[in-house]
Amino acid sequence: MSANVDLNNRPDYDPVLQDIADYVLEYRVDSPLALDTARHCLMDTLGCGLLALRFPECTKHLGPLVEGTVVPHGARVPGTSYRLDPVKAAWDIGCIVRWLDYNDTWLAAEWGHPSDNLGGILAVADHLSQKRVANGEAPLSMGDVLRAMVMAHEIQGVLALDNSFNRVGLDHVLLVKVASTAVCARLMGANREQLLAALSHAFVDGQALRTYRHAPNAGSRKSWAAGDASSRGVRLADMALRGEMGIPGVLSAPQWGFYDVLFSHANKDLSLKPEGQRRFSLPQGYASYVMENILFKISFPAEFHAQTACEAAVALHPLVRDRLQEIERIVITTHESAIRIISKVGPLANAADRDHCLQYMTAVPLAFGTLVAEHYEDDFHAAHPIIDQLRDKMQIVEDPRYTREYLEADKRSIANAVQVFFADGSCTEQVAVEYPIGHRRRRAEGIPLLEDKFKANLATRFSAQRSVQIFDLCKDPGRLSATPVQRFVDLLVI
Repeated sequence: MSANVDLNNRPDYDPVLQDIADYVLEYRVDSPLALDTARHCLMDTLGCGLLALRFPECTKHLGPLVEGTVVPHGARVPGTSYRLDPVKAAWDIGCIVRWLDYNDTWLAAEWGHPSDNLGGILAVADHLSQKRVANGEAPLSMGDVLRAMVMAHEIQGVLALDNSFNRVGLDHVLLVKVASTAVCARLMGANREQLLAALSHAFVDGQALRTYRHAPNAGSRKSWAAGDASSRGVRLADMALRGEMGIPGVLSAPQWGFYDVLFSHANKDLSLKPEGQRRFSLPQGYASYVMENILFKISFPAEFHAQTACEAAVALHPLVRDRLQEIERIVITTHESAIRIISKVGPLANAADRDHCLQYMTAVPLAFGTLVAEHYEDDFHAAHPIIDQLRDKMQIVEDPRYTREYLEADKRSIANAVQVFFADGSCTEQVAVEYPIGHRRRRAEGIPLLEDKFKANLATRFSAQRSVQIFDLCKDPGRLSATPVQRFVDLLVI
């Protein structure tokens, strides 16, 4: 046989895909902690989306692609009157959820925001429930939504534990697309072959680059990229259920597969396999670990690696607010991941640039005692030159312990410390915060604040009576779980 021909023996699906498919089809989510955390995650995620509707740069993206389109049993976008096909609804829900960088976070070798998957989950569940009721069938329940959320979190989070997509320039929304594809296909009734086909297309797709998250190109795409990814997951699931064939060797195919094309140079500090190919490392199976350990952004709409720096800055504010012009330097002690993705100097071009700048996110609470979404806007920045003056005086220092404990499974700290030095030689104490208020280690302290955040976000869109009705339902685990999805979403539309 000639050496210049390809062997055309079709392989089995890559084991990574099979493991995901078997998980979503066979695993029973029964962890009380995971389900209760998913309930809080639902509240927080929806609230973040409602708050984003105050910003025209977000809302300009919403609604049907063709004005006046009528979609039978269309999925609704919370906080609006839009009724859209599930693919566009997933895009819109994902967009509003992520816009302000205020929803949950997962930090490991790769970073991300697993609640981004709610875009696809809620859109599909709302559409299917309406359709089922119209056909005389039982709708999906919010319990189904919560279990799908646990699974989406788990897929995205476990894939992120050891695999650094950012080191090869790929954006973490790849994992949103994979997770949304899997759980949405399951909700839509996919069998194993259909699920595998859908997942293979999620990996064979062209993947988003991280260009839009980093200086000097940071911009608003990072605020809708996850909605785009979750929406794509819905589309791929739909195609698979229509009979579209899969690509079994999408990951491992020599020369043409994901590993060789997009991942072979990942984690250059680790040894490559003998054939020079870097494959995914999966240190544990899929269960409910990620949802149980998810990080909530409670106090600040800020990139998560800066959350503890913001908290430290708020603590220092009373000591420095009357001496801002006397400051000589500000030392921020942090971890390697924060330095790599959010430490930047020079002009900041837009709100999306500012909410991914460690120095900016520390300067604002130092000067003003808090940090809210409006503080990233152009008019606020222009009106307060003190922010950039403080940024210019900042020094960023890595603490090896902070870097190490960031990755340790029993810690997962996200530590920052801030200290201010004055021209007269005096200084503040160093304020260190190793675990943010949204960390599992601070759940008892954080959940009441998360609920307050949800109430405040509801009030930006709904009447007091409707806000109480939604909040009371979400506070009742049993009643929420039993509520038909379309009835729940009824409460969220204008």
